[in-house]
Amino acid sequence: MERYQIEELVKKLTLEEKIGMIHGQGIFHTKGVEWLSIPPLWLADGPMGVRKEFQDENWAPKGTTDDYVSYLPSNSALASTWNPECARKAGEVLGEEARGRGKDVILAPGINIIRTPVCGRNFEYMSEDPYLISKLAVPLIQGIQMQDVAACVKHFALNNQETRRLDVDVKVEERALREIYLPGFEASVKEGKVRTLMGAYNRYQGEHCCHNKRLLCEILRGEWGFDGVVLSDWGGVHDTVQAAEHGLDIEMSVTEHFDEYYMANPLLLKVRKGEIAEVLIDEKVKNILLLMNRLHMLDGTRRPGTYNSRKNQETLLECAREAIVLLKNEEGRLPLDLTGKKQLAVIGENAVKVHSNGGGSAAIKALYEISPLMGLKMELGGNVVIEYAPGYCSQASKTEEEENWEFSSLEDRIYKEAVQDDMADELQSKRNAMILEAVKLAQKSDDVILFCGLNHEFDQEGCDRKDMKLPYGQEELISAVLDANANTVLVVIAGSPVEMEAFADRAKGIVYTSYNGMEGGNAMAEVLLGKGYPSGKLPFTIPKSLEDCSAHAIGAFPGGDTVWYQEGVLVGYRYYETEKKEVRYPFGHGLSYTKFSYHDLNVVPEDGGWRGSVEVTNTGSCAGAEVIQVYVKAKGMRIKRPAMELRAFQKVILESGERKRFDFYLSRKAFSYYSEKRAAFYVPEDKYAICVGSSVGDIRLNQEVSVPEGEI
Repeated sequence: MERYQIEELVKKLTLEEKIGMIHGQGIFHTKGVEWLSIPPLWLADGPMGVRKEFQDENWAPKGTTDDYVSYLPSNSALASTWNPECARKAGEVLGEEARGRGKDVILAPGINIIRTPVCGRNFEYMSEDPYLISKLAVPLIQGIQMQDVAACVKHFALNNQETRRLDVDVKVEERALREIYLPGFEASVKEGKVRTLMGAYNRYQGEHCCHNKRLLCEILRGEWGFDGVVLSDWGGVHDTVQAAEHGLDIEMSVTEHFDEYYMANPLLLKVRKGEIAEVLIDEKVKNILLLMNRLHMLDGTRRPGTYNSRKNQETLLECAREAIVLLKNEEGRLPLDLTGKKQLAVIGENAVKVHSNGGGSAAIKALYEISPLMGLKMELGGNVVIEYAPGYCSQASKTEEEENWEFSSLEDRIYKEAVQDDMADELQSKRNAMILEAVKLAQKSDDVILFCGLNHEFDQEGCDRKDMKLPYGQEELISAVLDANANTVLVVIAGSPVEMEAFADRAKGIVYTSYNGMEGGNAMAEVLLGKGYPSGKLPFTIPKSLEDCSAHAIGAFPGGDTVWYQEGVLVGYRYYETEKKEVRYPFGHGLSYTKFSYHDLNVVPEDGGWRGSVEVTNTGSCAGAEVIQVYVKAKGMRIKRPAMELRAFQKVILESGERKRFDFYLSRKAFSYYSEKRAAFYVPEDKYAICVGSSVGDIRLNQEVSVPEGEI
């Protein structure tokens, strides 16, 4: 359908029919126009799989048995792969399953910057680094949209905390906005060609982001040329006139009073009174029809989807394997060698915890979820007896209010004190007994794996954590088990950075993974037992303490009515490297079961930028994968710059003794900063170096370069 045909179609619609198309007529759909064969738009959460079916007018589950789906690794897990191909494949799975479930728009990916370790939705996001986000979000979006389903990148913009997420006004300098918080969205629009975008709950420059003129009209549609559909977050609209005039196309909310939405009857009345021009409604409808045309919803040629296929399950296993990060491996504790051994001790609730059904809007009904304990038992095949002790326990059950949290999702939420405060006093004796049981098991075992970390009582929409500490008395448990068996391997499962100071120096082996999907337990078992190898890298820094994080060090989190991003561009590793602050594990860190050497870095000018290459050799005795990372280092002679900024990377698989060359190109923009005075990216006079290594804290080679000053 050509654009002129869309315009002709709009002319046939009544005002009431057009209004019906631009707001929710059910919890997850808009209204169609049957006599013109215009279907409704069906939408679904979320980033880790297609969400279960709800009643049309409320948040009660339909309770059917046909909405079980594949459970994908979380976005923070996908980011840990540092592999754009994994992101693309995961996108294909998500898009295919959304199409198979009859959905038109899947509300993913979430790409907000991890500004603080305690944001409750960090597990839904990807990284503290905008370049890494951009390079993973684009193929993820493309994979989704190959299936005739629209991706919906979210939350635009500056949604970096859950505390007062519905009304906090974010103040940020233009430079930080352009260098840190917008690049992922810009890449999603310009490179990923994302077809829909969701506004954020918070405010920016005093206006709510779901109808923010600066963000939606000037930047998104004006500068970036976005011609897709802008959705509100559910309940994110607060003003009829602003919603009509400032670039929003569809309003969704959490209540069943659909005709009372701001873009429903209130908008209809204002148009009839002449207070709002009907042409604004026409533009929204045209955007929706253009989206439908792109999804082949109007011409009958739409491709079918499917869900729960064996192919998808195998794809998710591949992604899960690459998302596992080896943080520490003293004395070669990993992989575990169980040759000739009859017994293995497994401790910790996260060895058996089901994570797919929690977290807020990311929760799904998983067809299955392989826990680490199950994965280990499946892999060992009964030849090794696994003895399990929980060691700690999380909240026993959820209240009815917590199960139906959507009804109160437009109110601020807080964690129960019993959960947040290291468990209530009456549970202390139970906790002591569980620790004693775990200690006895560790004492009699040669090999012990302790699974610890967070769950979706903490990695959760609507709430931020109070600190980075492990809950439920886990530090006490870990200390006691390490006292009992110094060879205990720790596996941390969490969607956000957690404090590891109580045990990081003592444990010989530490593994990290985020929520790793339905095949996560199988992937973990393979890596721990040496049937596979770890190749993940941290997509964020793990600082020594929360106070070391820049937003917290300057007291700029969480704010009150307003939160000031006073740290500017010094977010994540940019802050730690610039201020020379020691961290526990740096951005990009991840070990292997083998070793890699870097050599022969060669960088030459080419086409106004720099063409570089470096060779990497696997010097160990087994195969492995390394993520080669390229950073630009600026001295900051004339203007303060982050000491290091990621500008290229590639994951390479190398057999023992194998050597590969990685070629990369850095344009002039890789050396630039955003000049507020010029309102443009600019390369200042400075001393620059191109640095290559295994993480931001493990630079192996560098070469100084001379970059001419000037605008990009």
